[in-house]
Amino acid sequence: MKVKIDIDTRTLVRFWLVLIGLGLAGLLIYQAQAALLIIGAAIFLALALNPSVTWIAHLLPGRNRRGLSTAIAYIIVVVLLSAFVFLAVPPMVEQTGKVVAAVPQWVDTASRQYSGFSDFINHYHLQGQLNDAVKSLKDDAANIGTGIGSHLLIGIGSLLSFVTATILTLVIAFFILIEGPTWLRRLWNVYNDKQLMRYHRGVVRRLYSVVTGYVTGQLLISALDGLAAGLAVFVLSLIFSVPSSLAIPTAVIAFLFSLIPLFGATIGALIVGLVLAFNSVTAAIIYLVYVVIYQQLESNFIVPKIQSKRLDLSALMVLVAVTIGIYLFGIVGGIVSIPIAGSIKVLTEEYIHYLKAKNAGEIDKLEATAEVVVEE
Repeated sequence: MKVKIDIDTRTLVRFWLVLIGLGLAGLLIYQAQAALLIIGAAIFLALALNPSVTWIAHLLPGRNRRGLSTAIAYIIVVVLLSAFVFLAVPPMVEQTGKVVAAVPQWVDTASRQYSGFSDFINHYHLQGQLNDAVKSLKDDAANIGTGIGSHLLIGIGSLLSFVTATILTLVIAFFILIEGPTWLRRLWNVYNDKQLMRYHRGVVRRLYSVVTGYVTGQLLISALDGLAAGLAVFVLSLIFSVPSSLAIPTAVIAFLFSLIPLFGATIGALIVGLVLAFNSVTAAIIYLVYVVIYQQLESNFIVPKIQSKRLDLSALMVLVAVTIGIYLFGIVGGIVSIPIAGSIKVLTEEYIHYLKAKNAGEIDKLEATAEVVVEE
């Protein structure tokens, strides 16, 4: 039996216009992903600093307390970042120079080990393949040396782009902190339905509490991780031939990488362990064992204590959110993916509650429920 479906021209045109519009919107988002990443990072930075800015503003006299408190918070952040750079970069450069200086020794060691395998190579007639491999390595090294100038220019360009993006992020976050409360007041004044305004205001407060709770909690967890890692390396420097100056770079590396969900702390631990191995293999092994024990302690006690009831996301939702964030926006996307997933969860829950209350004629009760959730 044949079924005939009649579609008028207006419906068909609307369908294709919507489809084309979605495609253009996706293309624009893809083209503007760098700008969106900067804006998103600025929003999260502003959310992270807002509790401190508000607290400082309450302590200051005068009318323009918001701008002054924001400036004070920024000065503190810049001072901390500058301290990290001046204290962490020189030991890292020193360790890099040590690795470069150790390369000839590694080559000599490899050559001595190769002489012990000469009988094996001659027996199986592998000398030709070995010579080809060595020649290929030499050619690759020559090509790298030839292109070192272009690589240097690319590195300088990437560094300038990173610095520019960082400055833009700081500036945008600064203006968000100053003008954010004013824009919110203007938004709430647009509403004619006061009950709907109060409900939406409660939802926004709940979103704010979810995002700021996660951001501040994760910063605290990362700070504890960095502090513990730095103390561990300092203690190892008292026992083994490890420079004590590595404690601060270790704390910085552990802090930054622990901001990346799921696997960031492990990558940071491997980097620190590799650096320690150049000074003492035993110290590196002890440090990695310490990291495994500390991560178990952190996962079972520290994280639940700090992040409890802030997101309430399952492990599958966290993994999916982090995967999507990393593949779309890289490391920064992985960092912000979890609070975004928590916000989506809150919006979905509130929308379902709104529909149920609307069907039951209990909008006022839904508003009160939203306010209670915010207060908690």
